[in-house]
Amino acid sequence: MKKSDSLDILMNGTSVGVWRRLSGNVHEFTYEESWLTRPECRPVSLSLPLDTPGRTITGDVVERYFDNLLPDNADIRRRMQRRFGCTSTSAFDLLSETGRDCVGALQIVPTGTEVPPVQDIQAKPLDEHDVASLLGTVSSIPSMGTIPDDSFRISIAGAQEKTALLFHEGRWHIPLGSTPTTHILKLPLGYISAGRVDMTHSVHNEWLCLQILDAFGLETAQTEILTFDDVEVLAVERFDRRRSSDGSWWIRLPQEDFCQALGRSGAAKYENEGGPGIADIMQVLLSSGNAEKDRRNFLKAQILFFLLAAPDGHAKNFSIFLEREGRFHLTPIYDVMSVYPVLGHGRGTIPPEKLRMAMAVTGANRHYDWVKITGRHWMETARRTGSEELAASVLDEILDSVETVIDTVSAHIPAGFPESLAKCIFEGIRSCAVRLAML
Repeated sequence: MKKSDSLDILMNGTSVGVWRRLSGNVHEFTYEESWLTRPECRPVSLSLPLDTPGRTITGDVVERYFDNLLPDNADIRRRMQRRFGCTSTSAFDLLSETGRDCVGALQIVPTGTEVPPVQDIQAKPLDEHDVASLLGTVSSIPSMGTIPDDSFRISIAGAQEKTALLFHEGRWHIPLGSTPTTHILKLPLGYISAGRVDMTHSVHNEWLCLQILDAFGLETAQTEILTFDDVEVLAVERFDRRRSSDGSWWIRLPQEDFCQALGRSGAAKYENEGGPGIADIMQVLLSSGNAEKDRRNFLKAQILFFLLAAPDGHAKNFSIFLEREGRFHLTPIYDVMSVYPVLGHGRGTIPPEKLRMAMAVTGANRHYDWVKITGRHWMETARRTGSEELAASVLDEILDSVETVIDTVSAHIPAGFPESLAKCIFEGIRSCAVRLAML
């Protein structure tokens, strides 16, 4: 077998298994026997179970899992292909070059590659201008957000332009060797939908939405709006990274999104395109180590996405931490953005009647259309997942907290924040809460 057709999979420096691409583009993943006896042993994914006969899983589920580690956007994948000289934009070819720092704990390298010790922090320090220059190359060809250095090769899932860096000892760095990134830096979306819709304030929008979810009591990714020279970004602290107890190295924490956990393609992350729905995820969370809390928080998050007119609450935007002995629990909430600022019927807006949620709610029929959804649909959805009492409690809690949350978040908005954006989102929440109260 050629080296390029076999990739080693490691977790914090320990060999977990081997991913092979066979003739006919058949993919298989085999767990190392030594991994199964280690105290930190756990599956790479719920969809790739440890107890598979022969320790080998074969088929599309293997490629789907790894493909979900990459950006959704085809243009970004093509830039990655050109930047790193990959044979194709397939997951196998891209991750053979960029898999040293993925979402979660995995490192993916060509079989036989010597991997530097993960316990050593190796990094190149950057000043503000260096970071600004790096950010300026994120959407360019061929650099794709990397400073020309073969040691800095990362893979970040998602559709938005972004890069990732290490923040260590109060300073930004390019991680080298096996040192992971600790923060994702997200650039403004700019104009979307063929340049018609203005999302230039997406950095502020996402920051505000996460503050709102936090004020409603959900654990969220920690974010900060930063400016490097004149480049403004949302710095998202990675919750899949943690400093070791002695502070000497950065640990990668195993996690996966629900497309990975359920063996689904990221290309079908929206339910109406074949992706997981609310019932699917609520069913998985029945086996969580914090089942009651996780089911409540997931349902609450879905309702709050509706309240925020945030249509991207799909299966790739919810994840679980993978723990020892097959245990797991829900991660903090991330990637939330409201479209209230661009809802309307004029030029450069999105008509409210065309706004569709990522996952359906149920009534007499299934509903994705945001304008048609009320609290009654959430109650019926919950009833069909055996969580009607839970939903009633969550709805009461949200409706009772709306004004308190708005007051709390308003008091912490930083100077220079676009006032019209905040006002629009707060007014949208108040208006949507009226529909949410319709039971």
